[in-house]
Amino acid sequence: MNVVDPNNINLLLNRQSNPVLTEPAPEQDHLQLILSAGMRVPDHGGLQPWHFTIAQEEGLERLSTIFVSAAKKNNAHQIKLDKVAKMPSRAPLIIIVSTKFKEHIKVPQQEQLITAGCCVHSMQMAAYALGYGAMWRTGELSYNNLVKEYLNIENSEEIVGFLYIGTIAKQLPQKRSKDPQDCTSYL
Repeated sequence: MNVVDPNNINLLLNRQSNPVLTEPAPEQDHLQLILSAGMRVPDHGGLQPWHFTIAQEEGLERLSTIFVSAAKKNNAHQIKLDKVAKMPSRAPLIIIVSTKFKEHIKVPQQEQLITAGCCVHSMQMAAYALGYGAMWRTGELSYNNLVKEYLNIENSEEIVGFLYIGTIAKQLPQKRSKDPQDCTSYL
């Protein structure tokens, strides 16, 4: 008989994204736990088709500069430039997860992309388990080749997401759980 740990299932059933994050960021030991959680995802073929880029402190300032430079090259208006400049200040730590596709006869790129996405989810869950808030963001900068170039990510790779992590500055109301029956069928 399986024994259910209520803490584990409650973590999965109650986690929600929180975009209102502040200092402190996870300390190094917690960051290592979060990264380690990302390394434990299902990985067909053991390919590790992902890469983590950490931005904190001065790295957040560099990320802001990258976002602004990419927006300028795309002829963004000043309002847009101001907005993208502030994006990295939404949290004291950002983990940028990108793919590192590998050629493999049995593991297509789509599976590898999903695996990298699992990294983001697992790290978000780990942050939540450690008492932090986290928000997985994508958006147009995730698909911007100039952003990729500035982050040393090949154009043929994908930015799976920006995982913003920090201390929750404002508790949000708990979202209502969705009924799985609305998207479930049985054979």
